[in-house]
Amino acid sequence: MLSYFFIDRPVFATVLSLVVTLAGAVALVNLPMTQYPPITPPNITVSASYPGASAKVVADAVAAPIEQEVNGVENMLYMSSNSANDGSYSLSVTFKPGTNLDFAQVLVQNRVNLALPLLPDVVRQAGVTTRKRNPDMLMVINLYSPTGEYDQLHLSNYAAINIREELARVKGVGDVGLFGSLDYSMRVWVDPDRLTSMGITAGDVLTAIREQNQQVAAGQVGQSPVPDGQAFEFPIHVLGRLTAPEEFADIVIRRTADGRQVRIRDVGRVELGAKSVDTSDKLDGKPTANIGVFQLSDANALEVADRVRAKMEELKEAFPPGIEYTIANDSTPFIRESVQGVVKTLIEAVALVAVVVLLFLQSWRAAVIPLAAVPVAVVGTFAAMAALGFTLNTLTLFGLVLAIGIVVDDAIVVVEAVQHKIEHGLPPREATRRAMEEVSGPVIATGLVLVAVFVPCAFLGGITGLFFRQFAVTIAVSTALSALNSLTLSPALCAILLKPAGVRKDLPGRVLDFLFGWFFRLFNAGVGRSTSLYARCVGLTVRVTPLVLIAYLGLLGLTWWGFGKLPTGYIPSQDQGRLMCSIQLPDAASLERTQEVVDEVSRIARETPGVAHTVAVSGRSLPLGANGSNYGTMLITLDPIEQRTHPSRSANAISAGLRKAFTTRLPDALVTVMAPPAVPGLGSAGGFKVMVEDRSGENDILRLQRSTERLIVEGRKDPRLAGLFTGFRADAPQLFVDVNRQQCQTMGVPVGDVFAAQQAFLGSRYVNDFNRFGRTWQVIVQAEGPFRHTVEDAKRIRVRNDQGGMVPLGAVLDIREVAGPLVITRYNMHPAAAVMGSTAPGVSSGDGIVAIDQLAARVFPEGTAHEWTEINYIQIDAGKNIWNKLIFPLSVLFVFLVLAAQYESWALPLAVIPIVPLCVLSSIAGVAVAGSDINVFTQIGFVVLIGLACKNAVLIVEFARTLQAAGRSARDAVVEASRLRLRPIVMTSVAFILGVIPLVFATGSGAEMRRALGTAVFAGMIGVTVFGLLLTPVFFFVIEWGAEGRLSRTHWVRRIGQGGLDLVRLRPLWSLTRTVVGATRGRFRVARSTSPNARTSAITLQPEPITTRSAVLSNHSEVVP
Repeated sequence: MLSYFFIDRPVFATVLSLVVTLAGAVALVNLPMTQYPPITPPNITVSASYPGASAKVVADAVAAPIEQEVNGVENMLYMSSNSANDGSYSLSVTFKPGTNLDFAQVLVQNRVNLALPLLPDVVRQAGVTTRKRNPDMLMVINLYSPTGEYDQLHLSNYAAINIREELARVKGVGDVGLFGSLDYSMRVWVDPDRLTSMGITAGDVLTAIREQNQQVAAGQVGQSPVPDGQAFEFPIHVLGRLTAPEEFADIVIRRTADGRQVRIRDVGRVELGAKSVDTSDKLDGKPTANIGVFQLSDANALEVADRVRAKMEELKEAFPPGIEYTIANDSTPFIRESVQGVVKTLIEAVALVAVVVLLFLQSWRAAVIPLAAVPVAVVGTFAAMAALGFTLNTLTLFGLVLAIGIVVDDAIVVVEAVQHKIEHGLPPREATRRAMEEVSGPVIATGLVLVAVFVPCAFLGGITGLFFRQFAVTIAVSTALSALNSLTLSPALCAILLKPAGVRKDLPGRVLDFLFGWFFRLFNAGVGRSTSLYARCVGLTVRVTPLVLIAYLGLLGLTWWGFGKLPTGYIPSQDQGRLMCSIQLPDAASLERTQEVVDEVSRIARETPGVAHTVAVSGRSLPLGANGSNYGTMLITLDPIEQRTHPSRSANAISAGLRKAFTTRLPDALVTVMAPPAVPGLGSAGGFKVMVEDRSGENDILRLQRSTERLIVEGRKDPRLAGLFTGFRADAPQLFVDVNRQQCQTMGVPVGDVFAAQQAFLGSRYVNDFNRFGRTWQVIVQAEGPFRHTVEDAKRIRVRNDQGGMVPLGAVLDIREVAGPLVITRYNMHPAAAVMGSTAPGVSSGDGIVAIDQLAARVFPEGTAHEWTEINYIQIDAGKNIWNKLIFPLSVLFVFLVLAAQYESWALPLAVIPIVPLCVLSSIAGVAVAGSDINVFTQIGFVVLIGLACKNAVLIVEFARTLQAAGRSARDAVVEASRLRLRPIVMTSVAFILGVIPLVFATGSGAEMRRALGTAVFAGMIGVTVFGLLLTPVFFFVIEWGAEGRLSRTHWVRRIGQGGLDLVRLRPLWSLTRTVVGATRGRFRVARSTSPNARTSAITLQPEPITTRSAVLSNHSEVVP
């Protein structure tokens, strides 16, 4: 026997355990720390710009050709794009989890290249960029001037020149972006009236700049080949690209008839200004440059954040006086605190388990043995995690927390059995040998059961599979190491540490007795009486087996009913210490008006207790991913969670208070408060997001808006939903310029000149580039503000006709008011509107999805559909995965197969398996009482409970089989086995239950997830213990009496058995019928020969029944069910 080897060689056993522990300790040092396993789907973004174009023009000219090519790229899940009125275009392509990010970028870039010839020249000239990044920001770095010495323009460009590129090179950073980037630009502001008076058009200005500001390769003097005797070569430098505003102001546009030169300074002014002023940023109400850092999808958030902070401290040394930085919005403290909270729970679990072990064993020597299994099994698991590429994340640490109560179980069984033998007079070494003969089988069986229950989890796909896999493998490895430890180190320590009965205890033992002996005596007396009472209860339940089975069927029905009634979710919402506000003003509101409202929103937030900082952005909606003069976004950072212990300071309470304040004090603005996404990278905000799509093929934007508004109106009436809103507007006031092409021909005005004049004066016309500060910037021409203030200003703009005369645009075009979209969103190539919201308190995300689906089916007209996106897409996709639905049946099946192989019986595992549904019943009862839902973490808890339920049942069944083999009847054997196994079962169960108490009552960052798992496992384990102790004996008795005992020898069962054999042997039908219902004499039974010398099993018919179980065992035969 394996254990004999280690009992005789304790040093070898100790060395083996130390090697495992040291390997795990070394691996632990190098394990990275993350919040979750790498579950974020890879994301590739494509961005382009069409200056001056409307959202519709961008959608038609840029979005359509790009998306036609990108659509269907390998491993794509979905794609979404935004085309805005500021000419910006962004496309986000999301791939299946596990897709190589570099490969995905290459695939998208190749598809974009195919679309480039179809794009406008201006778009190609500005460039189409393809980047890999996580859609969720890792952190926001705020550059500000505490003295007010520098404005936002200077701060933004200082960040762009000196910080952005440095951070972009940090390992793990996918992208670095400036909110409302105010990149430098040479702004040429022209006066249309002066141009007209001098007979100059916008085209003349553009041509002059192109001619006089260009990069020139002037060559060299003396460059070979030259005549012999050339002694020198001189490179030629010319002033090609201009660099200063004064140089651009001196550009000559034309020469008048009297020889005077007309320069740009004569018709306008030139300044080094901002390329775009459509947004503004503020930190706590003061100007700032906000630098958003996005990590790569496969990067470690904590490591990236640490590298970024280190780089910022390095760059800070070169900051000029008057510039400082802070990180007001950071997602990593929550991640770090959440993981540290689980580590704290792990330590608390070890302490509680140690107390339970000491209470039951009442000897420090005996308690040391199971506690020694903790470092071996838990620390040793880190080596396997490192080998498999796992991280220290919430899931793996959850597995270790639950493993604390499991890994001591096997050692407790060993110690309890050895102590029982010692109490009967055997010396420790012999007692250990005898005990291991009895418990080696149960230890191996329970270990195999716990490992087998997690085998299906390792093969699940999608994000749900990633959640299950790391947890399952972690707990399976720790369980396997625990079983190995119980067969090696535990017996070796038992033989050394445990003392013979009657020997005087050592000093620590006497001190322990002196302090707690009175309590131990009371405890033992209580356990003794409880054991006797339990044995009588088991005898009673076995005698009334039919009633117990009827009650069991009723509990099965209750389990089915309860499982269907509980709400379903995916990831519990958490207090991450951050909030986001989406601000939307009425259509066509100016940026100035939006800034005033955003400032007021920031002021209200800063006045709210529990709020630390606000980062406000005017002119951009981060949740919607679009720019617009009536949009705004505010990022709110809350005080550390340890400073917000009062319920009124929780993120939910602060969010509710802000909603009320915004509604009361800002009636003209729609301000929506949202939590961060539950899983970083799966969306920009918490709650849900559904895309309403126009699939009619007509691109009917107004119809899409009506459908969206109707969904929101009906959704606000549904008590299951809260906070529904959309940023989509198809009827925002706009102007439509109708160029009369026939009139242009009549008046000799080129239509192209009309469009060029509009773009140059009303929009912003990109001309070419200039160099400064080691960077390349754009030269942009635009009319001064007072000349594009009204519609009449647009009509006064003049162009030159073919006769040299100046024609006002009002003569060839008509301007009228129309309605149109501010932003056009396309989802999987369909025009779409994003509807965001959350569920009401106490309503799960699954119920929210059902609510929206029901509303959509009722209110949407034909041709309008909806698709879920981001985390809801993942949740629904996981629900559709057939393997995810079969995880629990597969886990039970694997346990059944392992037990069948262990017992060499198809029937005996049925004495163990039926307890599983009742542990689930207890678990869902606990979840219901806690007001939670069935989410990923409760489902993980269910899988754990399957293994634990079978583990406890195995201990009773294994010992009952041993007693039955010794000649006891099935009833007596199971009653005695239950009595003998009560103490170790209760001991291990209580140890596990107390080990998960820190999860149940968790506080701090990430407590919501810990409570979700802890509540399910805590309540389920109580059910495992209670139902397992009472019903497992009944199931064993039924199986023995039925499939392997008296029932199998009854007349009608024998007839059915003979009929089955006849059917297999293809006996004639008349013979088969006569066998089943005919003859009434003769007694026989089916048996399988399991002779040690036989390699195969032979099924035979025995004419006379075997009278005792012991006779069967002695002849190496076992009844076949």
